[in-house]
Amino acid sequence: MSKHASILWVISLMSVVVLSACTGKRSGSTVSGGSAVLDPAARRAERYASRPIEPAPPPDPNRIVIGVYADLTGDNSTFGEETRNGVTLAVEEINKRGGLLGKQVEARFEDTRSDPQQARNVVTKLIQQERVVAIIGEVASTISLAGGPICQRYGVPMISPSSTNPAVTDKGDYIFRVCFIDPFQGYVMAKFAAEHLKVKRVAILYDNSSDYSKGLAQFFGEAFKKLGGTITNVLTYKPQDTDFRSQLTTIRAGNPEAIFIPGYYKSVGLIARQARELGIKVPLLGGDGWSSPKLVEGAGGPGKAIEGCYFSDHYAPDDPAPQIQEFVRKYRQRFGKTPGGLAALGYDAARVLFAAIQKAGKLDRAAIRDAIASTKNFPGVTGSITINEFGDADKSAVVLQVRGDRFVFVTRITPETAMATTQVSRGRTRR
Repeated sequence: MSKHASILWVISLMSVVVLSACTGKRSGSTVSGGSAVLDPAARRAERYASRPIEPAPPPDPNRIVIGVYADLTGDNSTFGEETRNGVTLAVEEINKRGGLLGKQVEARFEDTRSDPQQARNVVTKLIQQERVVAIIGEVASTISLAGGPICQRYGVPMISPSSTNPAVTDKGDYIFRVCFIDPFQGYVMAKFAAEHLKVKRVAILYDNSSDYSKGLAQFFGEAFKKLGGTITNVLTYKPQDTDFRSQLTTIRAGNPEAIFIPGYYKSVGLIARQARELGIKVPLLGGDGWSSPKLVEGAGGPGKAIEGCYFSDHYAPDDPAPQIQEFVRKYRQRFGKTPGGLAALGYDAARVLFAAIQKAGKLDRAAIRDAIASTKNFPGVTGSITINEFGDADKSAVVLQVRGDRFVFVTRITPETAMATTQVSRGRTRR
């Protein structure tokens, strides 16, 4: 990224790598080097390319059925569970207020098991058999890259709560998201490392099977180098790996001051434990894939391997803003626990969809798509949501620190200025 903060955000949005899990093709730069990226014009051309819409059963006129696909039993099941809870809460609230267009809203949940082919299957089922009016999902970018093109093929609007790889919404103009994207998230953690932690040397260890992890690793590395830092090593792993000592030994030899691990919580916990066993004491940094209570458990428990480390996320439940505290209160009352970022994003995705259906005034998928695309300043729990021409939401990000079994707010970085406003946490924590 660039020298001036306001320019950084613009450039980060222009740095988009084509990562397609559906075709198996990848173009653009690698994580360790190169700069072949899509500019906004190329991204716009891909999103709005002519794609014929195939016939699909129309929505049921007597009820409003939405589909939700998420990992409910696989490796990232806590993400799916939180998303399901957030959507469920939003559905219950809208139905208590009389529903939409004089009809009650029903949600149909399908389990992807973090399997791209399973995602294609369940999305097809939701459209062909359940006759959903729209779909929410998925969490993981690789899975959204599998399911999204199915929605586009049949002209069914899809809102991903939390897939941050830019390529997700490039697959067609029926696909949207309510989260920030990885060029910004990568910049957020690079800026935090360089300016808050004052580190100059960082190693990167990423999941080479994940579009999310590959993209975020690249964007972090590019941003950190442009902020004057050095990337000491770039190494990879696979999600099924359980022994990371070889990569960590190589990283240790490079003498980094921090390690950026843009993976999911299950692998990160194991990596943290083995890093500490090898005597690596530097802070570990990550992205929103860390956002699960299972992170601390997998790292050996509170106060152990992941203690004091940092990651970016979409909101902080300890934020005193009234709309956030009201959501946290309702979620705790309904589910008996504090909502994480994925729960908040599921809640926001459902509410953005409901507002679009109400605005469309009819169960017409094209009209609902147009209404989603026109979303401006929607008051979400995770921030004000405006959908831009790429189907993305311009959003701020927060950085949280692991303290015991809590994730504690450290700072917020906004896309409008790309400047951090640091707030010192005093007892405001997440469990």
